[in-house]
Amino acid sequence: MLSEFKQFISRGNVFDLAVAVIIGSAFGQIVESLVKDMMMPAIGSLFGGINFEGLHLQIGAEVIELGKFLGSLVDFLLIAMSVFLMIKVVNRLKGGDQTYKVKQTTNLEVLQEIRDILKDDQRSGWIGKSSKTRDLLTKSGMKIQMRTDRKTK
Repeated sequence: MLSEFKQFISRGNVFDLAVAVIIGSAFGQIVESLVKDMMMPAIGSLFGGINFEGLHLQIGAEVIELGKFLGSLVDFLLIAMSVFLMIKVVNRLKGGDQTYKVKQTTNLEVLQEIRDILKDDQRSGWIGKSSKTRDLLTKSGMKIQMRTDRKTK
């Protein structure tokens, strides 16, 4: 059991995850300070000096902290935007923004590929083998399952 744990912990993914959690926690504190100490006072001054931190609604004995909720909402939106932008940058560096073209094939092209495969099989003598089916992948990417128990003339 100890050797399994050593193998698990020595994988790169576990260390990457630990680093991500630590950096994410520190980043969360930075964003929280940015929102609480800089953005919310600036937004409050735009709305006539409202202190969003103290903004609350009292219903009976219960207090609903609207200001804290707005601060948390802005925190979330900033963190989500930051993660989105980081993913965009990493994808761009990896070349993830490349567009993929799908080749359109006609029925005639597929039939010609099947014909060519059958010709190659007849030449190589593959058609007489014991297996009943054979899976093939054509040049166009189509998967074809061929029966090999047919009789040849």
